[in-house]
Amino acid sequence: MLLLALTGSLATGKSTVSTILSSPPHSLPIIDADLLARKVVEPGTRAYRRIITHFSPTTPDLLLPASPSPPSTTKQGSNDDSNSSNSSNTTKKGPKLQPPLNRAALGRRIFGSSPSRARDRRILNSIVHPAVRYEICKAILHHYIRGA
Repeated sequence: MLLLALTGSLATGKSTVSTILSSPPHSLPIIDADLLARKVVEPGTRAYRRIITHFSPTTPDLLLPASPSPPSTTKQGSNDDSNSSNSSNTTKKGPKLQPPLNRAALGRRIFGSSPSRARDRRILNSIVHPAVRYEICKAILHHYIRGA
């Protein structure tokens, strides 16, 4: 199995190259870390709960209003990370709606050069990055087993 990593700054053509590689005649599987980073913080995941626990006491606008429809599932797997049970996310009447993260509010909290923002950024990264690495490993294993 050959693994290729596509990296680069903003607007350097990563998406264009990914589209070319995932289309015929190549039809290579793509594992998009940006999509996985969004997936691992969806309501119901362990990372979501850890972010809420750490940041909500001091970030009142951390959550957006809950939507009436359940969160979407990405093409790279289920909605919940397998490190946690989603049983706390359901009731006898069906899934409990949890509001999504307000990414703009979280961004305001972590971006900047002050020591407190740098500390918060390290904390957020310590929550999100391991979850993304885990999902990448799961996706690699999935494609390996499928022979892709």
